[in-house]
Amino acid sequence: MAALQSTIEALRLAAVAADRVKATDIVAFDVTGPIAITDAMLIATASSERQVLAVAEEIEKELYTKGGKLEPRSREGLDEARWVLLDYGDFVIHIMHEEERQYYDLERLWQDCPAIDLQLPKTSEDKSADE
Repeated sequence: MAALQSTIEALRLAAVAADRVKATDIVAFDVTGPIAITDAMLIATASSERQVLAVAEEIEKELYTKGGKLEPRSREGLDEARWVLLDYGDFVIHIMHEEERQYYDLERLWQDCPAIDLQLPKTSEDKSADE
């Protein structure tokens, strides 16, 4: 249970970092059963190649500085910047360009997987929308 909690904490840090650089549609899934390669996956969408790289960089920095010096075991997709996959072992982070969303359609692949509630703090935009 402690390992799962540390994974969720790391995903929460990654989601906050992605949100800080305006990634959209940030969602995390428990993918332990269907793919069994990792325990959880965080998916974030970006509006341009530049933003894809900015989100990946911000997430890596956040997980290194606040996540106990976590570094990905591997990085893929940095050359094209249409998508980036960061593999941390217990969890994977996938950042994709919004135009690639239909191609990957990852949510459909894992539609039966439970979403992980990251309980992120509301942004100022969310607060103003509620008022």
